[in-house]
Amino acid sequence: MLTYSVMMFLTTALIILLSIAIYKGKTNLIHSYHQTKVTDKSAYGKAFGKALLGVAMAPLFSGIVGLLGDSEVIAIIAGAVLVIGIGIGIGFIVGVQKKYNKGIF
Repeated sequence: MLTYSVMMFLTTALIILLSIAIYKGKTNLIHSYHQTKVTDKSAYGKAFGKALLGVAMAPLFSGIVGLLGDSEVIAIIAGAVLVIGIGIGIGFIVGVQKKYNKGIF
């Protein structure tokens, strides 16, 4: 599970760097059709960056759980934490999209 944890921590670092860049205004990192109706790009970038940070927490917590042991139960819990966390993070992103883009697409 150590390899899994290291992979999750590296994934977390990558997503955090991406969310910070978007938060600071690089909304061009988000596909253009996701921002067709966005009028306030600055507020959209900050909200999207925060939501993406929520997505980054999923592999972080999953990696931490992976460090707790090497059993099958720990592996299942780590996988569940990852899936549930990504689901919650995507929910945050959908909320940002509905608020600023007046729809998901």
